[in-house]
Amino acid sequence: MRITLPQSRTLFIVGLCLLLSGLTTLTLTGRALAQDATPETTPEAVPAEVTPEAISAEAVVSESELASDAYCLLCHSQPDQVWELPSGETLSVSIDPAVLGGSVHGASSSEGALGCNDCHPNFRYPHPATTARTIREFQLERYAVCRDCHADQYTRAQDSVHGAFLRAGHIEAAVCVDCHGGHDIQPPDEPRQRVSLTCGRCHGAIFEEYSASVHGQALLGEDNPDVPTCIDCHGVHDIANPTTVLFRTRSPELCAECHADADLMGQYDINPNVFDTYLTDFHGSTVALFEGESEGGGVTNKAVCYDCHGVHNIQPVEDGAAIRETLVTTCRTCHPDASADFSNAWIGHYPATAESQPALFAAGRLYDLVIPLAVIFPLGFIGSEFIRRLRSRR
Repeated sequence: MRITLPQSRTLFIVGLCLLLSGLTTLTLTGRALAQDATPETTPEAVPAEVTPEAISAEAVVSESELASDAYCLLCHSQPDQVWELPSGETLSVSIDPAVLGGSVHGASSSEGALGCNDCHPNFRYPHPATTARTIREFQLERYAVCRDCHADQYTRAQDSVHGAFLRAGHIEAAVCVDCHGGHDIQPPDEPRQRVSLTCGRCHGAIFEEYSASVHGQALLGEDNPDVPTCIDCHGVHDIANPTTVLFRTRSPELCAECHADADLMGQYDINPNVFDTYLTDFHGSTVALFEGESEGGGVTNKAVCYDCHGVHNIQPVEDGAAIRETLVTTCRTCHPDASADFSNAWIGHYPATAESQPALFAAGRLYDLVIPLAVIFPLGFIGSEFIRRLRSRR
């Protein structure tokens, strides 16, 4: 059958209508399906009220987020970890957990072991930026954390000669970590030699003199517990300037803490009367008088213990020749014409006895007799004259 032109037009219009009808049906169906799949709108959340309880809960969460030791040691327990500072210096940041645990801040601490966060609070990776350019600047930036637990020692150290030098711009002056260390801190006086060895790291020349002295040899060579270390004479954290007048005039009292102790000196057959005999002679009595004026600037050139015996290089008194030579040199600072026999007139710190110095002993006993009589006779004369005048008035 042949389709004519009018018929083809009719078929075209019918097909077009069917196509549009299908498209319309598909669109309506898709919208319905989409509407069914969309969840209902949730009302907007209302902010919780800010209360002390909420703040406390947030603080607990923050505390739990602090870096643990295990977190820190993920990196810092690895060997050969180094930090290069802007100066080009490198600082090892590898930490041996065994060393840290065996320190005074480890498991043996009566206060409980410290964790990384106790000294490095709020440290997570990446670490907070630092302005330190050198290792020393970093040490000076960090050592103040010791104050959190050791406030008294920290304050006294700031008032010491080290603190004064540090404030004056001498950045090499000792701070906590220089004497005690960082992660490997051990008891500072166990063994006792550690005290002087620690000071010797900065005061090398003085340590060499001390090592060769009678005190140093007994401490370092014999482990003698009775001889003085550096801190016995200079103090611990509140170290005073030893070049002041006050330190000089009080130095005999330092020596007397050991040398006037009869029980201690008796163990070594050393004369315990050195301090008393010093105070009874001209030099000692003058120094004692000036001690009260030292804080106000009073100055005396009278000899003190270390002028004759030395400071750090004290030698045994049995070495008579060395002592006499030192005495002559010391005497000539005030007595320039003193001969080699000048110091021989001094009998030492021992009282005169009939056996050792018979003439001097006899003179002393004569003075003991004459001086009281010289006082009693005038008083007796005055008394008798007073009585005579009373009688004459009657």
